[in-house]
Amino acid sequence: MKIKESAENYLETIYILSLKNSHVRSIDIVNELDFAKPSVSVAMKNLREHGYISMDSDGYITLTDQGKVIAENMYERHTLLSQWLMDLGVDKETATEDACRIEHVLSKDSFEAIKKHITQCQKSK
Repeated sequence: MKIKESAENYLETIYILSLKNSHVRSIDIVNELDFAKPSVSVAMKNLREHGYISMDSDGYITLTDQGKVIAENMYERHTLLSQWLMDLGVDKETATEDACRIEHVLSKDSFEAIKKHITQCQKSK
C-alpha cells in the first residue's frame, strides 16, 4: 500500500517524539508540528484505522510494527539527506526543509545509491 506524504510525516514525528519522551500524545504532535488539534485528531484516527499506530485509553500513541518501519525509513532518509546537503554547503535550515521534501519522492533505489555513495566517501576520508 502506498502511504501518503502527510501520513509519513506524522509517523516520523511520532517516532522522533518517542525518542525524546517515554509517551507521545496527540497534543505533543500538535505542538511539534504547529497544526490544529482537529487536524491531528483526524490524522491519528486515519493512522489507527490503517494499522500504523495504536492508542491506549490514556491517549498515548504507539507505533505499530508497520508504522515503525515507515517512520524509521523516513527518519533515516531525513537525517542522511539533511546532513549530506549541509556537507555540500547548504545552510542547516534550507537543508532540513529540502530533505523533508526530497525524502518522500526519492525512490528506494535512488536513496540506496546516495546512501552507498555517502558511505564510500566517508570511508575514503
